[in-house]
Amino acid sequence: MTTTDSDVYYDPYDFDIDSDPYPIWKRLREETPLYYNDKYQFYALSRFDDVERGLVDWRTYSSARGTLLELIKSDFEIPPGSIIFEDPPGHNLHRGLLSRVFTPRKMNAIEPKVREFCARSLDPLVGSGGFDFISDLGAQMPMRTIGMLLGIPEQDQEEIRDRIDEGLRLEDGKMPEVGTFGRDGQASSFDAYIDWRAQHPSDDLMTELLHAEFKDETGTTRRLSRPEVINIVNLLAAAGNETTTRLIGWTGKVLADHPDERARLVANRNLVPNAIEELLRFESPSPVQARHVTEDVEHQGQVIPAGSAILLLNGSANRDDRKFPDGDRFDVTRKIDHHLAFGYGLHFCLGAALARLEGRIALDEVLQRFPTWDVDWEHATQARTSTVRGWERLPVLVP
Repeated sequence: MTTTDSDVYYDPYDFDIDSDPYPIWKRLREETPLYYNDKYQFYALSRFDDVERGLVDWRTYSSARGTLLELIKSDFEIPPGSIIFEDPPGHNLHRGLLSRVFTPRKMNAIEPKVREFCARSLDPLVGSGGFDFISDLGAQMPMRTIGMLLGIPEQDQEEIRDRIDEGLRLEDGKMPEVGTFGRDGQASSFDAYIDWRAQHPSDDLMTELLHAEFKDETGTTRRLSRPEVINIVNLLAAAGNETTTRLIGWTGKVLADHPDERARLVANRNLVPNAIEELLRFESPSPVQARHVTEDVEHQGQVIPAGSAILLLNGSANRDDRKFPDGDRFDVTRKIDHHLAFGYGLHFCLGAALARLEGRIALDEVLQRFPTWDVDWEHATQARTSTVRGWERLPVLVP
């Protein structure tokens, strides 16, 4: 059933829909702004105001059972320290520890190093006739940056990134099974690094997490437990790599599709920061957020019962004409007061300042060397995950 007589169908695991979800999301906004999917038994909100309301009201739309539909449906026990899968008071404690690191001022201080990472990737490609926005840049610079911040040795960073990518891949048309998230899976690969940092402290986030003291919800002064440290490091490594990699891929694709807008950036590099905001709005790297509904709540004149799973389609909300006039038009000079690519409210993305910095520098460094390019569609491949949306390979040809 759906909540109206519309025959529109939305399935987050359908590759054909995921290839270009915007026509379906537009129909959801216009025909059935409160949608229900019988196959997977979830509701979905698609309009900006509804999605923003859901993101802000963490008590009603809880993250504590996960922010992926498959996690919520599995009744999986979320491991400690999984900050994006927490609500207060635990969320506030863990976020408070990390927020001291991911400030705009501290992120801006690493700009020279991020530019160095970009130059290392891009300089050898000048004059080669092309490059891949993912394998040559998007899969390199973000992992080096988050690896540097965490204290992961550079020689190990690519293997960790590849493991993260493999763990996110979907099979077409299937809700993925929830395996050993946070226990015997990806998170356990950080054990050795944490052991090393415990004995050899350094100026990095892993060391800070191991030694930080705080008052927990019981009023007890303590340090993070080992499982908390492992899961925080795991989530930061994954989030710090995946979303920015997708942003860099969309930068290559969208600007190839809009050469006039790209030319405006080449002519005026001061537009680059706003262009990144427009890219985040236009192609949000993490466009679907799941929540567990904790109490009956009304939307569009209908009640969503407590215990339901709901998808907040922030990627759809960011194209809503009610908020962004002509929302399907890409415009690097668009005035944006705020979009929902990083969420909103309590769970606003902790790494937003870092992602903005990396996106801005990556675009600036690419334009400096390659003012024009065309996508090599014969060899491009879209990535398929339930968490982020973007490209696995995006080769481009440079005149």
